Amino acid sequence: MLRFFALLIGLLLSTGACLADGRFPLTVTDALGREVTIPKKPEAILLGSGFNLVALSLIHPDPVSLLAGWASDMKGDNPAIYEAFREKFPKIADVPLIGDGTGNGFSFETILSLKADLAILANWQADTDLGRQAIAYLEQIDVPVIVVDFNSDPLRNTPDNMRLLGRVLERDEQAESFAQFYEEHLAVIRERVAAHPEPGPTVLMDAFPNDQGCCFAYGVGGLGEFIGLTGSRNIAADLPRQGGIVSIEYLVAANPEAYIATASPGGTYSAFSIGPGVAPEEARQTLRNATERPILADLAAIRNGRVYGLWNFFNAVPLNILAAEAFAHWLRPDVFPDVDPGKTLAEINTRFAVVPFEGAYWISLK
Repeated sequence: MLRFFALLIGLLLSTGACLADGRFPLTVTDALGREVTIPKKPEAILLGSGFNLVALSLIHPDPVSLLAGWASDMKGDNPAIYEAFREKFPKIADVPLIGDGTGNGFSFETILSLKADLAILANWQADTDLGRQAIAYLEQIDVPVIVVDFNSDPLRNTPDNMRLLGRVLERDEQAESFAQFYEEHLAVIRERVAAHPEPGPTVLMDAFPNDQGCCFAYGVGGLGEFIGLTGSRNIAADLPRQGGIVSIEYLVAANPEAYIATASPGGTYSAFSIGPGVAPEEARQTLRNATERPILADLAAIRNGRVYGLWNFFNAVPLNILAAEAFAHWLRPDVFPDVDPGKTLAEINTRFAVVPFEGAYWISLK
């Protein structure tokens, strides 16, 4: 009888394993519309951008265990996030680096040595000549490549790209839970704006403000999409989708009613410091300093105190719903008095994040 039960348990376990692996080989469609076939469940993944570890960490309990190699961009630009992951997953320090996260930074020699079974690239990498060469090279050595996009069209792409990762990693339930959470929060904004069609303020979104001139303004793509989401008006809407330089004369004529600066921690690219590991007091003071430039002083936004700051790398991670809520609360406070990105982040940390996200990711001078 004991032998019978042992055989039965063994049969059940082997059947469960077969069912778990039953989806592979798996064919999926990535963010670029490419059909990609993945022969087996990925266990040795290359991350072309280190920021995509954030996406994995929202649906997998040990995302570092999946890595064969990754890029250094998140570690370099946002060291506090890296340190938080290292504290929980010390083995991350031993994961080989395959590049710097830019489309021109891949090390093909390192990639060849890692015996990966999947590569995940960000859309901005796939759009470069070397990125396309990397995809071709990886496919040549039988490493399937999927491209994810939390950047160029985030409101449309973020939920579906999380579902894509969930499908590939056999974490469908977790990915669907996050995608629905995202869509529910986004629906609140869209429904209220539809019920209040009057236009919101005119807005300048200034990327990495500095003393060298003015200003690189976000266009209607990427984080700039969130301005239009709230029914507000982007003064750089006529620039290329990704944005571009606006002159002082253009800025004075537009006279934006609200000003949003974006930056990263530690003043790497700007004297304004905001993001993981940054205290609210530091973010607020450095934002105030950034807006004391003479070229901004006479703008309506500055004079009326409608000055805000945002972590720029929301344009690389599925946490961008927090940016959408911050914009809604800042730009249309009469319509969104109860929308609180801080509460939303707390729920993300409780329900989804294997490593909590801490720091000042958005700030207001008021």
